[in-house]
Amino acid sequence: MVERSDRAPLLDWEEAPSAEKPGEAAPDDPRERLASPGNSRCPAPGWSGGPGGPAPGCGAPPAATSRTPAEHERPPGQEQHPSDSEAREVPLEERMVTWEEKDQIVSVFVVTFNTRSGNMLEWCLPKDMDLEGVEFKAIASGSHRVTTDFIYFRKGCYFGLACFANMAVESTAERGARMKSVGILSTSYTLLYRYMSFLEHQVRLQLQSPGHYSPLEAFYEDKRAVLPPNGGDAVILPPSVWGSAINHSMHPEMKITHPAGCMSQFIRFFGEQIMVLWKLALLRRRILIFSPPPVGVVCYRVYCCCCLANISIPGVGLAVPEFRPFFYVNVADISALENELSYVACTTEKIFEEKKDLYDVYVDNQNVKTYRDGLKPLLRLSAADREKYRKLTEQRQMLLYSQEESGDCASSEEDLFILFFLEQNNRIFQTLSEVAASPEPTVTQESVRAMGLDPHGDRLFLLHLLEIYGYDTLMVSEQLCCN
Repeated sequence: MVERSDRAPLLDWEEAPSAEKPGEAAPDDPRERLASPGNSRCPAPGWSGGPGGPAPGCGAPPAATSRTPAEHERPPGQEQHPSDSEAREVPLEERMVTWEEKDQIVSVFVVTFNTRSGNMLEWCLPKDMDLEGVEFKAIASGSHRVTTDFIYFRKGCYFGLACFANMAVESTAERGARMKSVGILSTSYTLLYRYMSFLEHQVRLQLQSPGHYSPLEAFYEDKRAVLPPNGGDAVILPPSVWGSAINHSMHPEMKITHPAGCMSQFIRFFGEQIMVLWKLALLRRRILIFSPPPVGVVCYRVYCCCCLANISIPGVGLAVPEFRPFFYVNVADISALENELSYVACTTEKIFEEKKDLYDVYVDNQNVKTYRDGLKPLLRLSAADREKYRKLTEQRQMLLYSQEESGDCASSEEDLFILFFLEQNNRIFQTLSEVAASPEPTVTQESVRAMGLDPHGDRLFLLHLLEIYGYDTLMVSEQLCCN
């Protein structure tokens, strides 16, 4: 039986031009700002090989890790020559937003399901692009059960978005169903949402009129990134100002098309278990989320997990593994995941549960579990966890009441949730930094409470945290040893 995806309507490919009058300043919308240490709004993960910059040969975007220089790179050979009118000093945030608006589409493709051969790459631009395996990412395992879906994924150093559709046809050769997916690859996932509606329209067009590629060709010519002559990965140098402005543990915002916001749905879905995921994300564990199709909403859960680990204190987290979002993965990604120290991903393939060496935490529906004895105690909620969740729920109710009474929608649930965890994380590391700088660097019950943690119930979590983030030279009070 075919199920319809419950995903909400999507935005148009091209954003409508501003209706403001000439010379009139645009309203300051916090949603348009990028995450930076000076910003409280700090969403998803970027992509780099480490604190020093992008991995060799790679250019990309959220890091559940950190925002990487590759996200803001300028294509080689494309120099900027400001005019006299542009010579004025432009605020850093404006320069960051301007660069973020650049399109970096490196490929567009069509994948189809063939009753004899299975998933196949039907068409792509550029023709010499290495898209091996993309046919199994653009059409997820089990997609025949839904009529529409969308999928975020990683392909090498790039991020992809594909829109899938399943249409009934009166064809014996196609066994009564035609399934296709139209997708794009980019150096960053943060702006892929812009083309969701376009891709949805194109996949419907491909189902109704197979082989009609001219709109996709025009799209690629208009939006393609400038790559090196050898066809390798885009390696572009960012403006030097970003070196000090972007914190390693902050993640660029992944704009989405769900009107209710993915973070609010994410927290309502997991309930109190969100506090367990928060700890595991902060500890940079390998988290794999299983769910049958549709995949799109689960890709958003991957992004939300990354947001739980945001930290905006400069210098914190430089030595820890980046919390990388892989989004949708399948069996072809096993070799890549084997080499990852920290990541979040989702899959529709149940066989992954048996691959216990690939993950630290396995999430099946709302069930969070681990096979690692050292992590099992972290799955139990502490008194401080329940108190934090109570405060989070209370703050949400106050926000909704305020919006209903005053009609003020300047603040959203999305902002509230992301800021809540950011402040909690900053509180922990600010306290640890103060303890480390004190004459007697000892973590006591009082300092643990100052972090918002339970001196007894969160002791193991704290010990893991001290080791991972390089605070292992701190002494731990014997008072914390008793449960």
